[in-house]
Amino acid sequence: REFIFAGQINGTSGYEEAAAQGFIAGVNAAQKIMNEPPLILTRDNSYIGVLVDDLLTKDLIEPYRMYTSRAEYRLVLRSDNADIRLSKFGNDIGLITDEQYRRVVKREKEIDRLISKLKASSLNPDRGNNIILEKMGTKPIYTPLSIYKLLKRPEVNISGVIDFTGDKRNDYDRKILKQAEIKIKYEGYISRQLSEIKKLESLEKYYLSRDLNYFKIVGLTYEAQEKLTKIKPNTLGQASRIAGISPADISILMLNLKGKPEAGV
Repeated sequence: REFIFAGQINGTSGYEEAAAQGFIAGVNAAQKIMNEPPLILTRDNSYIGVLVDDLLTKDLIEPYRMYTSRAEYRLVLRSDNADIRLSKFGNDIGLITDEQYRRVVKREKEIDRLISKLKASSLNPDRGNNIILEKMGTKPIYTPLSIYKLLKRPEVNISGVIDFTGDKRNDYDRKILKQAEIKIKYEGYISRQLSEIKKLESLEKYYLSRDLNYFKIVGLTYEAQEKLTKIKPNTLGQASRIAGISPADISILMLNLKGKPEAGV
């Protein structure tokens, strides 16, 4: 919310990391002047969110560089879905027109429709279909199988099976086909990460007052009291990611919140 510096002064390198921070600082300076809410990106929707969160919560012993390995939700933070993840923010702050945003929303709906169609379309185990499957380098089928489940096979790609639905490859934009295929093939892993994000969001709903005196909260370790006082996290979720803050410390903070989300201590 008060992010106004960028680069080495914040403990990062002066390259892409500084550019990302400069973008956030510049946008939020403009938002503040216009009395608009700040742009706050989070760990689960962007790498910039990971960068800023790490700068706020981690003990840095060397200039920070942004690597994909720093993001615990990198299956969700893919390059192919960046516009779907971030266009709403761009539209809200005036960087993306309403028409551009509508196109992104339309494509997302088309991806979901295609996935639904693949689930509803099935392949019968007749000789002709099995010959096609063998040419694809995959095993024949002996009972009806949905195209959706067939596409989960590593050797099968969406371009090879789209004809089974009655549609043609040229009926769809390449981006739509690619994103639908990724969502289907990695569904289990992506669902697991989305479940983890939901748990994180539940902690992010608990806001912590900026002027809270952590030394008066009985049960917190001295290390936790020191670090919470220094960093002043905005939410329980942010507090939970501070090095040295244990699950027990988070439980004590939650008790002090009296179990009420969106009500600061």
